[in-house]
Amino acid sequence: MTKIFISAFLLITSSLFNSVVAQLLPDSTALPMMEYKAPKDYELGEVKVTGSIFTDASALRGVTGLQTGKKIKFPGTDIPKAIKSLWKLRLFEDVKIIKTSQIGDVINLEIQVKERPHLTVYSYTGTKKSQHDDLNAIVNRFIPKGTIITENNKQNVINGIENYFKEKGFLDAAVTVKEVKDDKRTNGTKLVIDVAKKNKVKIEDITFVGNNNASAKKLRKKMEKTHQRWKLPRLNLFSGSKLVTEDYEEDKKKIQKYYSTIGFRDAKIVSDSIYRDKKSGNLEIQMRVDEGHRYYFRDITWKGNSIYDAKVLTQVLGIQKGDIYNQELLENRLRFSQDGRDVSSLYMDNGYLFFNVEPTETSIQNDSIDLEMRLFEGPQATIDKVIIKGNEITHDHVIRRELRTLPGQKFSRSDIIRSQREIINLGYFNQEALGINTPVNQARGTVDIEYKVEEKPSDQLELSAGYGGFGVVGTLGVSFNNFSMSNVFKKDAWAPLPKGDGQRVSIRAQSSGPYFQSYNASFTEPWLGGKKPNSLTVAAAYSHYNYGTAIGIAQASVSLGRRLKWPDDNFVSSTSLEYQNYSLGAGTGSSTSSNLVSFNTGSGDYNSISLSQTISRSSIADPLFPKTGSKFTLIMQASPPYSLFNGKTYDDLSNAEKFHWVEFFKWRFNAEWYTGLFDKFVLKTSAKFGSLGYYNSHVGYSPFGHYVVGGNGLANRQVGLTGNEIVSLRGYDLGTPTNTDLPGNIDPKTGVSTGGVAFVKYSTEIRYPVSLNPSSTIYVLAFADGGNVWQTLSDFRPFDVKRTVGAGLRVFLPMFGTLGFDYGIGFDKPNLPAGTSITGGYGVFSIILGFEPE
Repeated sequence: MTKIFISAFLLITSSLFNSVVAQLLPDSTALPMMEYKAPKDYELGEVKVTGSIFTDASALRGVTGLQTGKKIKFPGTDIPKAIKSLWKLRLFEDVKIIKTSQIGDVINLEIQVKERPHLTVYSYTGTKKSQHDDLNAIVNRFIPKGTIITENNKQNVINGIENYFKEKGFLDAAVTVKEVKDDKRTNGTKLVIDVAKKNKVKIEDITFVGNNNASAKKLRKKMEKTHQRWKLPRLNLFSGSKLVTEDYEEDKKKIQKYYSTIGFRDAKIVSDSIYRDKKSGNLEIQMRVDEGHRYYFRDITWKGNSIYDAKVLTQVLGIQKGDIYNQELLENRLRFSQDGRDVSSLYMDNGYLFFNVEPTETSIQNDSIDLEMRLFEGPQATIDKVIIKGNEITHDHVIRRELRTLPGQKFSRSDIIRSQREIINLGYFNQEALGINTPVNQARGTVDIEYKVEEKPSDQLELSAGYGGFGVVGTLGVSFNNFSMSNVFKKDAWAPLPKGDGQRVSIRAQSSGPYFQSYNASFTEPWLGGKKPNSLTVAAAYSHYNYGTAIGIAQASVSLGRRLKWPDDNFVSSTSLEYQNYSLGAGTGSSTSSNLVSFNTGSGDYNSISLSQTISRSSIADPLFPKTGSKFTLIMQASPPYSLFNGKTYDDLSNAEKFHWVEFFKWRFNAEWYTGLFDKFVLKTSAKFGSLGYYNSHVGYSPFGHYVVGGNGLANRQVGLTGNEIVSLRGYDLGTPTNTDLPGNIDPKTGVSTGGVAFVKYSTEIRYPVSLNPSSTIYVLAFADGGNVWQTLSDFRPFDVKRTVGAGLRVFLPMFGTLGFDYGIGFDKPNLPAGTSITGGYGVFSIILGFEPE
């Protein structure tokens, strides 16, 4: 038996040596046979590499270790090792090492390789073109063009693409990669990547076990990105029901975090299972929760406090003995709260930059927890330098005058937050890129405040055409919102206009040929004198109508504004003096008139001089897409009461004489609130009121400056040029005397649509941002409005409103301003016949160009 085994072993060994000889010797009859029984040392002469088109020959020689001059033993391990090293590269389909010649003890070798094919081009089947960019990134990560194709990197591509589609909910997606010879390229291969996405797999149900103190509905709401499929028609258009592993793991942490806010600090998800429903094929998720015990705050003590006593700190903390233990609330009240009510703000707003507080649990008895707040107050820090970086266009002084952080002052965190808000409100910088650094010099007890900004376009161009009450109306307007008047005469500053001083210049023109022209211009200096935030605005406008009646309206105004310090510095006061001249031709107010005034005033000149006072308060941080804050505006405007002191008997005067000098008083109040909801949703609510009054009943209401409610497009701007104030009400047209959506816009005596003397409007919007990129801010909205207008104050009913609902889109482009679309459905239109469809009268589509309507 032993002899048989030895014989078999010798036979196999002999076969192996013959194989090596076959690779080493191309022609055994041409060269002397090697003596395998007596290994001998040889010196390598030439080592030639053939067949390597895309692989460097020197590199291959280096991998094998077979270099000219090297001593090798044959038979031995050098040649087998070299072949094995080449195979390990996985770059070749075949490898041979051949002895080409021998002179004495010097042998010449040839390393013959056959390379695997390399990638020349790839294509897809079963996918959308919109997905190709994403798929290209995956392929290029594993097999860039020109790379040799291996089974390993093909599998990496398959895994990468399958994972891509699984993240989109296609859990059953299958990918195959087929190699096709590229006849146009040497050793080239094309890849055809076929994707079978199959059906999207959704989450059918998310259920919980052990949740005795939190409903499943509440826990599912805490999962921000993992949602079960809606069983009813979907209401939430922005949440999917796919399973993404990373998002799912984060959502599980959010559930545990929620439990910590209702006292269950030990709550945890002990297990979860994900399986497929046999009937629908969708996913079922079940999580088993161990809630543990509910805990309560008991005794809270303070240690290390010398600036504020424990009573003050406890009052700021706002947590009482017996309150449910809430880790999130505790952290917010200690370190940073949105409303500024936290212990850290108390110290940091007083200069204690180095302040720190650490809550320590000193005792846990049954369901009660004792806490000791260990404070490090540190010294007060003083601001040393205020540095501004990144402002390539806007001058330093324009930014610095908005800052609340000044050198030499005590450090204040609230001042930094306010300064950040003021910089954003300038409208010149990218909000997302605004950075604030506070490098500290502890040895000196000072801190530098560094604001890093990124310029964005702020000028606007309005170029539009639309159909309105005067036919096709073209509009051309430009607004330079960061102008520099001081550099107008400096040639180098024109690029293309002098910029950087924060001044605003606006020029606008509208025309419909011979029927209507309008021109207006304005200039605003926000810091008159450069030392205080006192603004100066000068504006002028002229409009000419020739639509059955020739009418010219000239107006000019000057306004002075200043920022107030009381009740707080969010308040702004503005005082304006305005002059208007109405030059009306014969026939005004007739049936062929342009519906500009409420009765037959007659031809002539009508003049109006008025003084207006505006008080406003704004805490909005981002004017393009506010997420929080509010804005209130009160406007009071009045002309001199000519009729009370000129001694005229107005009952005997014609309308032209009665209103040669127009007298009136009016007021208006606007209020807006912004509240962040969830998942980027923002709620906007607003209320607006206004009224026009008179001094003398014998004179009555002014024929100018009424409130016109309805619509919000180009026609609104035209009516507004007559001195009327426009209040948009989406879903309702301005209408005509014979078919109007809002009867209050029509004077019942004359049948002319000139608006009323009192209005009210309430509005609610839910907004969702599609893009907050400063170069293109886009959001969608759904709204519910209510509003109305009345011809007399005695008819005013603040809750008798016309209702409307709808949806819209807003796109803010820095160069063109706001572009938007609204579709509103008005429910209380008086003149629609029974059975009228939405498309037949209830629905109104409107376009917004360059401005956001009131």
